[in-house]
Amino acid sequence: MNKFTIAAATALTLTFASGAFAANEVTQAPMMLAATVTGTADKAEVAGSDTWITTKVKANLLTEKGIPGSDIVVETNQGVVSLSGSVTAAQKATAVAIAKKTKHVKSVSADGLKTVD
Repeated sequence: MNKFTIAAATALTLTFASGAFAANEVTQAPMMLAATVTGTADKAEVAGSDTWITTKVKANLLTEKGIPGSDIVVETNQGVVSLSGSVTAAQKATAVAIAKKTKHVKSVSADGLKTVD
């Protein structure tokens, strides 16, 4: 359970507990809030996965010897990693292999990686 979900559940629990002694109008508002919070958490989870993948691929590129990780741009959309920048042919092959073996990566597009030899 992520921190956002825990905070939302705690807030709803406190609202329901304090509203137990109040009129019905007060206790109905948090029910609508719960639906809104759930929808937001689902969207954040998808974005977080792409962000995690991008961060992990970038970190792997930066720590790989012989790869100019700081010169390679990494973007992720729904698990598809796109690499761009200027590298040698050998560096391009290594960068693609690193991205492909990263957890949760569905596919890798290296169309943006230009080779310079």
